[in-house]
Amino acid sequence: MKILIINGSPHPHGTTSLLRNAFEEGAKSKGHSITTFHAGQETLHSCLGCDHCRTADEGCVYKDGMETLNPLLLEADCVVFVTPLYYFGMSSQLKMVIDRFYANNAKLREQNKKAVLLAACGDADEWTLDALDHHYHALCHYLRWENAGEINAIGMYTPDDLKGSDYIEKARALGSSLA
Repeated sequence: MKILIINGSPHPHGTTSLLRNAFEEGAKSKGHSITTFHAGQETLHSCLGCDHCRTADEGCVYKDGMETLNPLLLEADCVVFVTPLYYFGMSSQLKMVIDRFYANNAKLREQNKKAVLLAACGDADEWTLDALDHHYHALCHYLRWENAGEINAIGMYTPDDLKGSDYIEKARALGSSLA
């Protein structure tokens, strides 16, 4: 299986990187190929909603990191969204990428992909991830993608918090469970 990880964290060694790394280990142990797109390290622009991508042969008006991501996105069997929780939603880096899915909307909706969400937040209240969870499920429903699993690591403000939890093993197990 070709797995595309879209890392929405701007911090290369933050809490979500531990979840991502564990997930990768699990997926690789089952022979899956992994490609990671680090949205926080790419030059990206927000979608303008100008419809240029749908009316012109050359695609989006922006020539940026999405030119690298789009073919990977279309080839992937599974897309993994990785994000820290920022004000009850995904990071702006990840949201910007998802908004730019618009250029490939019809193609993405025709593909039977799997999706995974790996999220971490510092707050320990159970409801903290509700809005993100709802957004993720709505995205899967709209794109007609199968939700293959979620790790919502609450109360994990620092990487050290995560290291002392069972979330890392859960992420590894989720990666190895994909078929």
